[in-house]
This record gives sequence, C-alpha cells and structure tokens, in this order.
Amino acid sequence: VNEKKEEKTLSRIGRKPITLPSGVQVEVQYGGVKVTGPMGTLEQKYHPEVVVKVEDGVVLVERQSDRKFHHSLHGLTRSLIANAVTGVSEGFTRSLDLMGVGYRVVAAGDGITLNVGYSHPVEIHPGPGVTMEVEGANRIHIRGIDKQKVGQLAAQVRRARPPNAYKEKGIKYSDEVLHFKPGKAAARKA
Repeated sequence: VNEKKEEKTLSRIGRKPITLPSGVQVEVQYGGVKVTGPMGTLEQKYHPEVVVKVEDGVVLVERQSDRKFHHSLHGLTRSLIANAVTGVSEGFTRSLDLMGVGYRVVAAGDGITLNVGYSHPVEIHPGPGVTMEVEGANRIHIRGIDKQKVGQLAAQVRRARPPNAYKEKGIKYSDEVLHFKPGKAAARKA
C-alpha cells in the first residue's frame, strides 16, 4: 500500500532524465543553467528549491520534498531545461497558413506584411533570436532556439486574423484542425 502511495507522489515528467545529444553542454549555475549547442546558447533560470545535476551526459532534476509546490516546480524545471536542450540542438519551427480570398503575406525586411482583409496591411517584426520565412503567398515559417519566443510570435501572427468558424478565413497553425459551423440558414433547413 505504501509503495503505491509513493509512486503517486513522484512527478512523471520531473523524474525522467534528460539525455544530452552530442555537441550540447549544460553548465549548472546558481539559480539557472546555461545550455550551449550547435545552434546557440540559452540560459534558463529555475527555482532555488529545485536541484539540477549533470552526470555522464545526463541532466537530472530533483526536488527537496513531496510538497505540492515542489511537485509543480519539479516537472516545470525539467520541461524548461529539456526545451532548451532541444532548442540549441535542433531548434523549433512553427508554421502558419493564411486561408481566405486575397489573403497573402509578403516578406518585408526582417519581418512580414500581412494583407488579411483590413483596410491597412499588418506589419509584424520578429524579436532577437527568431526568424520568419515566407513560403509562397500564404505560408509562414517561424524558427528559433527559444520555444517560448517562437510560440509567442506565432500566436501574435495568428492573432492578426484568427480563423473564422463560419467563413473558413483567417490565419491558422499548419497542424491545427478547425471545426467549421453551418450558418443560421443552413442550421434552420436541417
């Protein structure tokens, strides 16, 4: 009975070791880690009540106690460090598609210009460490080593014209599955 209770208190994500790919180094500093790889360097801070160790090419994250607060920090810290390791070794990419008649995207310097049905074009510029590529007239690729920055910029682009559930127009993530609704007239006939 005690073994089952002990198993439940373990963080399933936090207890997984992070295997370092070749060419990636992790340096533990007070309150953070510095992850260096072929694509760049990232620094990730973590709570001082979490212990991070690097042993034989594996990063281990441990917590001080079984309190709920330490549980949440355990999995979070492990995920953030794993994302940094993936970022400096492979990088992250997020792709978006423009759907709609006349909707198009044009590369403009380091950013993009969106024509998505407004009376004015919408300009979006990436921050440092993130690049944007335009494929054709209706696909955007956002790349970088920091998963949070890539995701945040992709969300900003999508927010310029979110997908419409009725008209099949807007900006969507390439892997996003949309569920369209029938209009009032179609619903009344059925």
